[in-house]
This record gives sequence, C-alpha cells and structure tokens, in this order.
Amino acid sequence: MRKSLVGLSLLSLAGLSACGSSGLFDRDRPDEFAVSRQPPLVIPPDFTLTPPKPGQPRPQTGNTQQQTLQAMFGGSQPRSVTENAIVGQAGDADAGIRSSVGDPETNTVDKGSVTRDIIAAPEGDGQNAQAATPE
Repeated sequence: MRKSLVGLSLLSLAGLSACGSSGLFDRDRPDEFAVSRQPPLVIPPDFTLTPPKPGQPRPQTGNTQQQTLQAMFGGSQPRSVTENAIVGQAGDADAGIRSSVGDPETNTVDKGSVTRDIIAAPEGDGQNAQAATPE
C-alpha cells in the first residue's frame, strides 16, 4: 500500500510540474500578443512582360524530351577536346546494333570461370603474388 501511495504521489508530482513556467518541462512558446499583421504584397508597377503575338507558338511548347534536357543540363554544351578525341576514335556504330545484340544468331564469346575468378579476386599489394602454369 505504501509503495502505491509513493508511486501515485510521484506521478502526480511529475504531472503538476508540467504546469509550471520554469522547470524540467518548460517549453518555448511564441508570445500571442506580439503577433502583428504583415503588409500586403504589392505588385511592382513596371512590368517588362511583352504580350504574345498572334499566331506565334507558345514558348513552353515543344518536345517533352527537349524540355527535360533543357531543365536538367541547361541546353547543349560544347564537347571538350578529350571527348571529341574519344568519340572520333570510337567511330560510328551500326544503325541496327541494338536489335542485333539480342539476336540468337549473334556470335558471343563465353570467357568462362577464369575471367570471373580474376575479376572477383581480392585486391592486394602484389607482394605475395604467385603464378602457376598448367603442365
């Protein structure tokens, strides 16, 4: 009985401490009497907008892909010297390359498990490297 009385008094003490303005549970609240009205927005008198001319296309119309590229990258950028050199060395791809890659008649080379093992090998400093040749 005594333990429940002590627990109840501690619970009521914690509940009442939240009512005070200073203490453990103090919160910062805005002063509701210090609120003031903001002045209304004013439209500036000098508009530099020009009205559209009849018959001209709307400026925002166009291909969605072009609008996306324009929004993401800001239009076409000139290629650097290095990029031009790489593109020049790569040459032109066949027009139907994407359809011929998935064709069952296309010859591919299976490099096998050796290539997968080399790629999956852990990286090291090369101090303990060993080479074995098949006999």
